[in-house]
Amino acid sequence: MLFITGDRMQNRDIDTVMERLKKHFYSVKTPVVDLIQIKTEDPFKVLVATILSARTKDETTAKVVEKLFPKVQKIEDLEKIPLAELDALITPVGFHRVKAKHLKELPKVLKEKFNGKIPEEIDDLLELPGVGRKTANLVRAVAFQKPAICVDVHVHRICNRWGYIQTKTPLETEMTLRQKLPEKYWLNFNSYLVAFGQNLCTPRKPKCEICPVAEFCNRVGV
Repeated sequence: MLFITGDRMQNRDIDTVMERLKKHFYSVKTPVVDLIQIKTEDPFKVLVATILSARTKDETTAKVVEKLFPKVQKIEDLEKIPLAELDALITPVGFHRVKAKHLKELPKVLKEKFNGKIPEEIDDLLELPGVGRKTANLVRAVAFQKPAICVDVHVHRICNRWGYIQTKTPLETEMTLRQKLPEKYWLNFNSYLVAFGQNLCTPRKPKCEICPVAEFCNRVGV
């Protein structure tokens, strides 16, 4: 059932909304890519974890990286490990064969184009195998703490559910948020909304009755 609560979320509301989502973020399980950054502060591992996490639940990605990272600590390890062994290690994640192929191609591209280092800029990150806009933005924001807006299914769904934006595709959402969302929130926006989307603002049967920002949402009960 759909309930309309009033005006769409406005920028005047965003400070309060982000403060409440921050509190929620620290009260629940940390998204896996943020956790990798906290534990390792290693852009290489953040990149690998982000590639693996695409279309895969955080719980699955977390278990896979626990098995993978003891054997793949750096770019050279990824270069040396046989493709079959790599694929076997990451098999639980979605599209593991494609991701294994991309990861095996990664060292060559990094060495040829970026002197063996993980680049910080979006356009450079997009040149890496297996990296799309979502991954590039997330790596830039999480690994390098540089302004970026990572739009995944949670961000796209929630921002439209709130009525903060009205867009049809993730790319359109990213570009609209770049114009509208205050830059001071870019770094944490994805992390906060992923935690929020996984625990409260779920695709089906969102927990609107305990949502900390329900009063600002244009749709409750969707």
